[in-house]
Amino acid sequence: MNGTSTLLIVVGLFLGGGVISFVKQKMPKNLIVLLSIGAAMCLVSGVLRLEVWN
Repeated sequence: MNGTSTLLIVVGLFLGGGVISFVKQKMPKNLIVLLSIGAAMCLVSGVLRLEVWN
C-alpha cells in the first residue's frame, strides 16, 4: 500500500462522511449526488491503485 492509494482512500472516506453529514442537514440533492460521486471516485481509484491487483 503506497502513499497515493492511502491518500485517495482517506479522502474518499472523508468525503463519504461529508455525504452523511449533508444528508442529515437536508442539503440540496444535487450537491449530495456530486459529493457522493467524488467520494466514490476517490475510493475506487485508491483501491485500484493497491498493488494487490498486479
